[in-house]
Amino acid sequence: MSGGKREEAKEERRRRIVDAARALIRETGDTGLSMRAIAARANVSLATPYNLFGSKRGIVMAVLEDAREFQERFAALKDLSAVERIFMAVRITLAYHVQDPEFYRTLWAALLDTRGGDPELWAELITPQSSLFWRGLLDEARAAGAIADDIDMDLLQATLNGRFASVILTWVLGGSSVRELAPAACFGYASALCAAASDGFRPQARRRMLEFQAELLAVRASAAN
Repeated sequence: MSGGKREEAKEERRRRIVDAARALIRETGDTGLSMRAIAARANVSLATPYNLFGSKRGIVMAVLEDAREFQERFAALKDLSAVERIFMAVRITLAYHVQDPEFYRTLWAALLDTRGGDPELWAELITPQSSLFWRGLLDEARAAGAIADDIDMDLLQATLNGRFASVILTWVLGGSSVRELAPAACFGYASALCAAASDGFRPQARRRMLEFQAELLAVRASAAN
């Protein structure tokens, strides 16, 4: 077999393993899958996942391929204002949840497990790199004059994280629909940014908050009909 053919076959096995892991998480509601179960579902030998990914953590990283696609989609938004980039980052993140709600509900349920959750998922979804990304967006907004100089940025970031988590938790517990995620999270972000806004930016922040409120109420009204 030529080198090109070998690489194609290797990539095909990688894809099957990732697809198998994602399908098993979705179907079983369990993130603690064994390598044996993943290999059996992918119809490969038990050694193959280890050879291609090194460990189950490597498979988790590959399953969360959305993260790399997110960076590509977000990079295309460079012409937006700093604050709009924050809102679009939230929307892109939650768009994946709309596309595959059962998969993401299972992931977040594992993260929010009061017994400690799945440490491998914590390692991949709650990372310093992720925190630095969001902090970078906030720093850009302050540099653009949107956030008042007397606002503590660490506290603001923690507040935004809390609002995002509360929206996710409400959804995981069945208190909202997946279609409500993006407008609810954006409304939460906008309300916090409105309070933290500079005098010059506050009217714009309030306008965006009311726009997200209208979007969220429209989604709820549509679901009620």
